[in-house]
Amino acid sequence: MLIFEKSKAGRTATAQSPDEVDVNHLIPESYQRGSRLGMPQASELDVVRHYTQLSQKNFAIDTHFYPLGSCTMKYNPRACNALAMKDEFLARHPLAHESLSQGYLACMYHLQQILQAVTNMKGVSLTPMAGAQGEFSGVAMIKAYHDDRQDFERREIIVPDAAHGTNPATAIMCGYKVKEIRTDEDGNVDMDALEAALGPQTAGIMLTNPSTLGVFESRIKEIAEKVHAAGGLLYYDGANLNAILGKTNPGIMGFDVIHMNLHKTFSTPHGGGGPGSGAIGVSERLLPFMPVPYVGKDESGYHYVTAKEAPKSIGQLSTFAGNAGVNLRAYIYALLNGREGMQRISEFATLNANYLMKRLEAIGFDLAFKKRRASHEFIVTLKKQAKDLGLTATDLAKALLDESMHAPTIYFPLLVAECLLIEPTETESKQTLDGFVEAMGRILEQAKVDIEHLKQAPYSTPVRRMDEVKAVKEPNVVHKISV
Repeated sequence: MLIFEKSKAGRTATAQSPDEVDVNHLIPESYQRGSRLGMPQASELDVVRHYTQLSQKNFAIDTHFYPLGSCTMKYNPRACNALAMKDEFLARHPLAHESLSQGYLACMYHLQQILQAVTNMKGVSLTPMAGAQGEFSGVAMIKAYHDDRQDFERREIIVPDAAHGTNPATAIMCGYKVKEIRTDEDGNVDMDALEAALGPQTAGIMLTNPSTLGVFESRIKEIAEKVHAAGGLLYYDGANLNAILGKTNPGIMGFDVIHMNLHKTFSTPHGGGGPGSGAIGVSERLLPFMPVPYVGKDESGYHYVTAKEAPKSIGQLSTFAGNAGVNLRAYIYALLNGREGMQRISEFATLNANYLMKRLEAIGFDLAFKKRRASHEFIVTLKKQAKDLGLTATDLAKALLDESMHAPTIYFPLLVAECLLIEPTETESKQTLDGFVEAMGRILEQAKVDIEHLKQAPYSTPVRRMDEVKAVKEPNVVHKISV
């Protein structure tokens, strides 16, 4: 129901508001409305109840278990929000002189240093506004590096078939052709396919490690050596950085550039289309090409490094220097955890994933990669259940909503049939994980006795199962009402 449908003529919500001020004399008559705006008429209590009830219909990390694979939907500590919203930060104007922003700039400079240490990179820029923009800037720097060396033949980016869908899209946006290579039966990059793809046309390779298949690329150093020997660079998609914090890092693996999803690894707000932060880290060879502005330090204090000081930079990606509030939350989160806490994040993320994986296997679910341990996530395939019982990944995902749990990522990566990509994160308790296993078990048993019941799930949500093909091809997002 819309708030307009609760409207009753004569109801108002102005009893506790200050007296209305007549501003009509301040607006030229030609710009004034000829009639009153058709706003709903409702009491304050009706308005409060309406929007509170709407919020309760949502699934969110604050309300439900959210094992969305590859998205790292972990809890956002309220302390980070509270400290980032201190008046001293909120009152700072982005155009204020650097001399009046030394405290904020010091925080950003320190965050750059922390992210350098975490990734073993030589430089960090916080200016990308989201993971997608960080990804774009990483490949743009690879292109700038080759072009600066007059190496114009390198116009191909290698992408494994298990990569994020944004990887080939980013490569194409930067003017590259995409060369897809296969992964082997254990989830590793096929080395023969890699060697066949490498050549003077290779600008670089885009990898996630651990990969989206939920396994660690065990021959990553060999991959790096082969790509570098061919003259290419290595780009690290930071989507799965949460799995390796404090244990290893992209620098050790041989990567030249990495983007970090601060909403994933450093627990800043996630979802709803933003705001985000896709901080970028680079090796020595890519330092001159980093996006500006980033924060530098000299004897006079902290300052922004601009294109004037970095003439080879790929340029400025945002109006100012990234999302200040999001970066502040990440900085506070890093300080709260410290070096030892960073290691605990990856340890518990990995422990939770492996515990959940083994428990689901024990109750009858099939693992996509039986020989591999999980990183921070893992894949269950319902290929057998779909054939024998008619239970698809979509059916299970819808049924989980009736269990008050959000579904894992389904049908991604595409190369695994009836795929469930499950990531519990480090912030969930054993009790929550056990509850998820029990819910999965109930759904599996239900499929054995009454699959048609599951085919109609969910039953408890405001919107039942839709015709998804029709919703994509003929969306109707307009709800006409009379005011």
